[in-house]
Amino acid sequence: MKKQVIVYTTNDCIECDMVKQVLTQEGIPFEARNVSANSQYQKEVENLGFMGVPVTVVDHRAVKGFTNELKDLMDFAKS
Repeated sequence: MKKQVIVYTTNDCIECDMVKQVLTQEGIPFEARNVSANSQYQKEVENLGFMGVPVTVVDHRAVKGFTNELKDLMDFAKS
Protein backbone atom coordinates (compact mmCIF):
# COMPACT_ATOMS: atom_id res chain seq x y z
CA MET A 1 0.00 0.00 0.00
CA LYS A 2 1.44 3.36 -1.04
CA LYS A 3 1.65 6.10 1.51
CA GLN A 4 0.05 9.45 0.73
CA VAL A 5 2.58 12.28 0.57
CA ILE A 6 1.43 15.90 0.93
CA VAL A 7 3.63 18.98 0.55
CA TYR A 8 2.21 22.20 1.93
CA THR A 9 3.66 25.03 -0.10
CA THR A 10 3.17 28.65 -1.04
CA ASN A 11 3.94 30.91 -3.99
CA ASP A 12 7.58 31.91 -4.60
CA CYS A 13 8.96 29.58 -1.91
CA ILE A 14 12.42 28.36 -2.94
CA GLU A 15 12.59 25.79 -0.14
CA CYS A 16 9.16 24.46 -1.17
CA ASP A 17 10.37 24.11 -4.75
CA MET A 18 13.46 22.22 -3.54
CA VAL A 19 11.31 19.75 -1.58
CA LYS A 20 9.04 19.14 -4.57
CA GLN A 21 12.03 18.73 -6.89
CA VAL A 22 13.70 16.14 -4.65
CA LEU A 23 10.48 14.17 -4.25
CA THR A 24 10.05 14.17 -8.02
CA GLN A 25 13.67 13.07 -8.57
CA GLU A 26 13.17 10.24 -6.08
CA GLY A 27 10.01 9.12 -7.89
CA ILE A 28 7.79 9.82 -4.90
CA PRO A 29 4.33 11.01 -5.98
CA PHE A 30 2.91 13.82 -3.87
CA GLU A 31 0.01 16.23 -3.61
CA ALA A 32 1.01 19.90 -3.40
CA ARG A 33 -1.30 22.03 -1.26
CA ASN A 34 -0.81 25.76 -1.67
CA VAL A 35 -1.63 27.54 1.59
CA SER A 36 -1.81 30.88 -0.26
CA ALA A 37 -4.65 29.60 -2.41
CA ASN A 38 -6.65 27.80 0.28
CA SER A 39 -7.03 28.94 3.91
CA GLN A 40 -8.06 25.40 4.92
CA TYR A 41 -4.58 24.20 3.98
CA GLN A 42 -3.05 26.86 6.26
CA LYS A 43 -5.25 25.57 9.10
CA GLU A 44 -4.05 22.02 8.38
CA VAL A 45 -0.42 23.20 8.66
CA GLU A 46 -1.19 24.93 11.98
CA ASN A 47 -2.96 21.80 13.27
CA LEU A 48 0.24 19.89 12.54
CA GLY A 49 2.05 22.33 14.84
CA PHE A 50 3.78 24.48 12.21
CA MET A 51 3.43 28.13 11.24
CA GLY A 52 5.35 28.11 7.96
CA VAL A 53 6.04 26.00 4.91
CA PRO A 54 7.23 23.77 3.38
CA VAL A 55 5.69 21.03 5.47
CA THR A 56 5.87 17.50 4.10
CA VAL A 57 3.48 14.90 5.50
CA VAL A 58 3.61 11.13 5.04
CA ASP A 59 0.84 9.27 6.84
CA HIS A 60 0.89 10.94 10.26
CA ARG A 61 4.52 12.08 10.17
CA ALA A 62 5.29 15.69 9.36
CA VAL A 63 8.56 17.54 8.74
CA LYS A 64 9.09 21.24 8.16
CA GLY A 65 11.67 22.50 5.74
CA PHE A 66 14.39 20.98 3.62
CA THR A 67 16.34 19.09 6.27
CA ASN A 68 17.89 15.71 7.05
CA GLU A 69 14.53 14.76 8.57
CA LEU A 70 13.06 15.07 5.07
CA LYS A 71 15.39 12.30 3.85
CA ASP A 72 14.15 10.03 6.65
CA LEU A 73 10.56 10.88 5.72
CA MET A 74 11.24 10.09 2.06
CA ASP A 75 12.71 6.73 3.05
CA PHE A 76 9.55 6.09 5.07
CA ALA A 77 7.39 7.05 2.08
CA LYS A 78 9.20 4.53 -0.11
CA SER A 79 8.90 1.68 2.40
